[in-house]
Amino acid sequence: MTTLLISDLHLHAGTPDIAKGFLAYLDRQARGAEALYILGDFFEAWIGDDPQIHGEFEAPIIDALKRLGDGGTRLYVMHGNRDFLIGREFARASGATLLPDPHVVELGGERTLLMHGDSLCTRDEAYMRFRAMTRDPQWQAKVLALPVEERLELARNLRNQSGEANSTKAEDIMDVTPEEVRRVMHEHQVRTLIHGHTHRPAVHELDVDGEPAKRFVLGDWQADQGWDIRIDAGQAPELRRFGL
Repeated sequence: MTTLLISDLHLHAGTPDIAKGFLAYLDRQARGAEALYILGDFFEAWIGDDPQIHGEFEAPIIDALKRLGDGGTRLYVMHGNRDFLIGREFARASGATLLPDPHVVELGGERTLLMHGDSLCTRDEAYMRFRAMTRDPQWQAKVLALPVEERLELARNLRNQSGEANSTKAEDIMDVTPEEVRRVMHEHQVRTLIHGHTHRPAVHELDVDGEPAKRFVLGDWQADQGWDIRIDAGQAPELRRFGL
């Protein structure tokens, strides 16, 4: 059986080519898979499950996920730094199970740690403070209680602030902290880690507790290409780039 993992599609109405490519991916590559894991930043922004917010763009995507699940593929979604307000109504409509970050699962016969990846970037102290605030259930409840227009404005402001802040940060600050990677792999007693967030697809070999380990980094999707990790029964994970 085949398991697929993706992340960082950043879907929104301004990127119709990526959305179209994703729908084709569900029909051609994900159809018949045992499981599909979406490891965060599936949407560029998600300000609540309110039905009046999500319409012509989001509905076909949610419906396609539901059809895939109805066909026997298990669906899992993890929050990212862009779509951390995805909630139970989205899960119900799409048929997906929401996963905590981090989450350990057995894939291909190997204990594997799944993360979005943003919590690994501990050198970016300003972002870590922002992350702690936005993951606070009380903060989220206050935001979700705001009128829709105020939430939309908040999302726009947060995206603009993020872009401005990242433009002045050193590249290594926005990447993962190696010591944090080893710490979480030791904590969860795994030798395989899969995450996204950094938009730097690669397979990194490292040492954890004196044993060889691997960190797989998923890439972000563009108008002409996507990234996934495929794991077949008894096989090692394979990081793949493909045309949309």
